[in-house]
Amino acid sequence: MTAVFAQEHIDSAIARLPIQGRIMMHLLLLQYFEVPQEEIEYMAADRPDPRMAAGSKRIVSVISTDALQGIIDRVVQYQSQTRRKRERLWLQCDCLERQIARTQALIAAADRLLTHRFQLSAETLKDLQTQAGHAILKPVVRELNGRWERNEIEEEEYRSRRLSAEYQTLFRKIARDRKRLEVSNRDLERVNLAPLQDHEVAHIWGLPAGTLAARKVKYLKLYLDDLQKTVGDTPSPVPAGSNLDLWKESFNVLARRPIERSVAPYDGLEHTETALMDKLSTLASGTLAEDLESRFWLPVSLSLFTLQRLAVIQSEWDLSPDALEQELLTRVSPVPKEIELTEEEKAQQQLGQMGEHVLRSMLGEERR
Repeated sequence: MTAVFAQEHIDSAIARLPIQGRIMMHLLLLQYFEVPQEEIEYMAADRPDPRMAAGSKRIVSVISTDALQGIIDRVVQYQSQTRRKRERLWLQCDCLERQIARTQALIAAADRLLTHRFQLSAETLKDLQTQAGHAILKPVVRELNGRWERNEIEEEEYRSRRLSAEYQTLFRKIARDRKRLEVSNRDLERVNLAPLQDHEVAHIWGLPAGTLAARKVKYLKLYLDDLQKTVGDTPSPVPAGSNLDLWKESFNVLARRPIERSVAPYDGLEHTETALMDKLSTLASGTLAEDLESRFWLPVSLSLFTLQRLAVIQSEWDLSPDALEQELLTRVSPVPKEIELTEEEKAQQQLGQMGEHVLRSMLGEERR
């Protein structure tokens, strides 16, 4: 497809249209194109004059700055809306792809630890994977913590059982993220193929619906006929018998262009930016509880600012095998127990506290 149909063909086809046609195409494809000043001035002059509807003669006059600025503002408004929506969906896909890649790396690290350090058999690992969809982490952790506090389990056995549960949790997480990625990819494809709506074009240009519809039909046909001729004249034409939708392919070609990045303001999620960053770090690490993660992902996916910050956090990950194995071991290690002091150590500690009290008494007021 790239050999017979490219960005240059679209640009050339639009450039050969009369100015009304160029305006129509630039507005329909507004998320991919800028609207030149010449076309903005034409739209301002082309808008119906309300005095003609009242029976007065059209008076040729200089276009006001306010009229030009109004069209510019509406172009920027719709262009920003469409581009930010596309950027947000692209960031959703990008963040989910990174999250899936990290979870896969963690699964591989857990597999190595369970196999080599904790000596689990291949059959046991297979059973863990099979049962992962129904495994629940909280009861397992609660039981292990209770046994640890009652001194019923050794530290290495605790880590082995806790890592087995974490292994299943990682499989559940990657399944959730893959479903989210599938939905985000579909939404991104839909947005990539969406032209500006007729009522939005009419709002920018200021044309009645009937006039706009007639011009749209006329110039879309001219544009597609020109593209058809270009495709037919190429050395490697489309195979005979294929039904090529040139309008849809125009969007597919334009969608290959890099996403334009914007600077999004903080939108108040989690009340403060610091609290948001802390929760995003927990989300990115994969340690946020499953129920909380599912609830948190929805507002994250709808916030361009939050997705931008999540992408920054993900870019700072250390994905080396050693780092991931150490992270897993830290995650599955039990809380250290308080060291029981002997009677002699308790007496020495008490004498040390009494000595410190005597020294402070000799110095007068305690220094802070």
